[in-house]
Amino acid sequence: MKPKTPVLVNIIIVVALLMIVYYMFVQSASFLSSPYFWATMIISGIMVFIADGISDLIENNRFQKLTEEEKKKYIEAKQTPFYKRLLDSGFKKQSNAEEQDMIIDHGFDGITELDNSLPKWWLGLFYFGCIFCVVYITAYAFTDYAHPLTEYEKEYKEQLASIAEYEKTAPKITVETAKYDPANIAEGEQMFNSNCASCHSQGGKGGIGPNLTDDYWINQKEADVFHNVFWMLENGSPNNPAMRAFIKEGVITGRDAEKIAAYIYHINQEIPPITKDQGGAAPQGEVAPWVKGTPRK
Repeated sequence: MKPKTPVLVNIIIVVALLMIVYYMFVQSASFLSSPYFWATMIISGIMVFIADGISDLIENNRFQKLTEEEKKKYIEAKQTPFYKRLLDSGFKKQSNAEEQDMIIDHGFDGITELDNSLPKWWLGLFYFGCIFCVVYITAYAFTDYAHPLTEYEKEYKEQLASIAEYEKTAPKITVETAKYDPANIAEGEQMFNSNCASCHSQGGKGGIGPNLTDDYWINQKEADVFHNVFWMLENGSPNNPAMRAFIKEGVITGRDAEKIAAYIYHINQEIPPITKDQGGAAPQGEVAPWVKGTPRK
């Protein structure tokens, strides 16, 4: 007969398990301020004390049935601190007499082995893992806990919120401060396809709107392509109301226009134009005497 586990240890285990369960289902530490959590803690604590009282009755009844030698060993074990008993049981080494009782003889192959009991620390970790597995699977099945897509969506929204907060205080990008950056080309292409391709077609080859890859331009407001495009995005076309003032209307920001202008600069200045034979729209306007690069400072 072995001494029972102290009630304080059982309470610590129950509290730890409850906190793990609540955290998995609530997914934040906000449950600590919930009355439901504390009500569960109180009820669980009462149940632990009730179970401990029942365990005392069972232990006393079993103690009465022990022999004097067994009672002496039980009293000695109970006087040993629980944590020392736990440590000893985890690293206990059997005596020779105990090993003789545990020996399993295969008989036919002459091999003998010890039928040792598993260490308490191993059993404890195993049972904890089983309980945690059940709680984890339940939380995964019925909540958003540990779902990669949900976590990605949450982080994505947080990033958008931080970008929006930054935009509130960041200096506004205007035609005077806009700068060409090759790193903006890829994102600028995506924004171009969303806002401009309906008129200028994919790749800027032209359709309803002019071909943006050739040297002919209807509106020439700036000395270089990059800033000319930015000016158009900010103010629209004086000659064509279909070309809206995207920035002034709040459709895009100056930072977005900087990226779109980078893409158009790239397809106009850094790669060959899309000619009429290749599906490009016919030239419109006059040849623009663009200066090399993006000189505005």
